Amino acid sequence: MAAAARRPDRTGGRAPGPGTEDAPREVRAMSTLSAEPCVACRRDSPRVTEAEIAELRREVPDWQLRERDGIAQLERAFHFPDFAAALAFTNRVGALAEEEGHHPALLTEWGRVTVTWWTHKIHGLHRNDFIMAAKTDARAVESGRVTRDEAREKGAP
Repeated sequence: MAAAARRPDRTGGRAPGPGTEDAPREVRAMSTLSAEPCVACRRDSPRVTEAEIAELRREVPDWQLRERDGIAQLERAFHFPDFAAALAFTNRVGALAEEEGHHPALLTEWGRVTVTWWTHKIHGLHRNDFIMAAKTDARAVESGRVTRDEAREKGAP
C-alpha cells in the first residue's frame, strides 16, 4: 500500500519539473526527463517521431536505439564488478518500474545488466521510454556505476 501512495500522478496533470529549479544540485535529477512522471499510455497513444527521438536522445546519450521484430527499443548495458552488484541494480530498476507502472526487459548476467525500454501497448517508443531511460541512468548514478561528473561530461545537468 505504501508504494501506491508514492506513485506519481500518471494522468499527466503534473507538469514536468515544477519545484526542481530550487533543488540543491546534488539531489537534482540527472536530466529534465528523469524529473517527469511516466504517464499512463493507451493503445492509441502516438509513438515518438524521428524529430522527437533526436531531441530526447540528447538527454540519454548512452542508450542505443535497437529494432527487434520491427519494434523500436532503447537499450543500455550497465557493468558491475560481480553478480551481486548486478542483481542489486536489477532490483533497483525493478522497483523503479513498479513505482512508475512501466516495465522494461531486464537481462542480468555476471557483471552486467542490460535494460531495454519500449512501450508494449504501441509496439514502439513513447516519451515514457526516454523518461524511464533517464530515471534508470539516475539509479546507476545512485548505485555508484556512473559518477555525477561522468554524467555531466556527457551533457546531463
